[in-house]
Amino acid sequence: MNKTQAVRIKRRHHIDLPEFFAHLKSSIIGFAKKNPVLCIAAVLAAVTSVIVPPDAAYVGYFDFRTLTCLFCTLVVICGLKEINFFYVCAERIISLAKNLRLAAIALVYITFIGSMLIANDMALITFLPLGYIVLHCTKNEKYMAFVFILQNIAANLGGMLTPFGNPQNLYLYSYFGIGAGEFVKTMFPPFILAIAIITGCCFFLPKTPLSYSGEKSVMPKGRMIVYLALFALSILVVFRSIPYQMGLVIIPVAFLFLDRKALQSVDYGLLFTFVCFFIFSGNMSRITVVSDLMQDLLGQSDKMTLLVSSLSCQGISNVPSAILLSKFTQSWRPLLYGVNIGGCGTLISSLASLITFRTYNSHNPGKAGSYIKLFSLLNFGFLAILLGLCMFLV
Repeated sequence: MNKTQAVRIKRRHHIDLPEFFAHLKSSIIGFAKKNPVLCIAAVLAAVTSVIVPPDAAYVGYFDFRTLTCLFCTLVVICGLKEINFFYVCAERIISLAKNLRLAAIALVYITFIGSMLIANDMALITFLPLGYIVLHCTKNEKYMAFVFILQNIAANLGGMLTPFGNPQNLYLYSYFGIGAGEFVKTMFPPFILAIAIITGCCFFLPKTPLSYSGEKSVMPKGRMIVYLALFALSILVVFRSIPYQMGLVIIPVAFLFLDRKALQSVDYGLLFTFVCFFIFSGNMSRITVVSDLMQDLLGQSDKMTLLVSSLSCQGISNVPSAILLSKFTQSWRPLLYGVNIGGCGTLISSLASLITFRTYNSHNPGKAGSYIKLFSLLNFGFLAILLGLCMFLV
């Protein structure tokens, strides 16, 4: 081996530590920007685990039924998305729209209905790209912020009608053992009001003529039937008609043979976020000072429970609020109202809001400020109106 070869081998195995740490720092920052709620949840879980060291009681923190229901639903939704099911359905509705206002109403209602069936974050992941395509192809990008925000509100508030429409609903439905009919009956009044306000907001858009010229999506009908059957199975798991362990076996195994990509596409970060929030809320409930404070606040009245839950969403998001506050009250109705309408407000009040902001920002760099202003105006307006109604209901 000559001297030149020895130098090359040495350089090949040499690790540039400053460059390595710079790359690591960049990767961590990039991950945190893409997954802010997950990172916050992990930090909260870690910090509270120092205060309350891990022990046997940790096992009781986790609602395995909720985690299973969420996982099964996400797997089936990813499968349906892979065969373009939602795009085909959406395109058929959009094709009926003759102007921008009707197209926006169609997009908002698709998202609204979608959130009731496939959860708010998945509805946005599915239908925001379609909203972008419609507005971009018809040269109406200037209305993108307004339409995206209405889709975001529709996802958050549309999902409140069903137990599986929002992640926090799935948790509270399972945690308190709420009946399906009772759940829908409870959430129906704010749901109807939300529809009316969102529809009214769409009328601020002009009736600019447009036509949808995108390529038509196709889907295999055989797989569609099988996937819809599996979706029905996941719904039966949610409604406790069959044991959740059965769904946990049948659905993943089916997709292992039908479409492994669907299993890979599942938002495992969302599942891990739930795990972290279970740890955080479980630990917080065992901290005497916090426990006493929460019991004092939530024990005063149902109106106080409603107010505290809706306001807590603005700081720590609606899912952790539901998990944490459920430990300190048996009044599930005001809590259910609070963590659903509380999804409106700040950018961090709901994971769905962060998804919308990230999608908008990727298409419109440099316009985050104007987006946040419009987002805050609309969201806090919805929150104030719905909070007033719910105060009357409890």
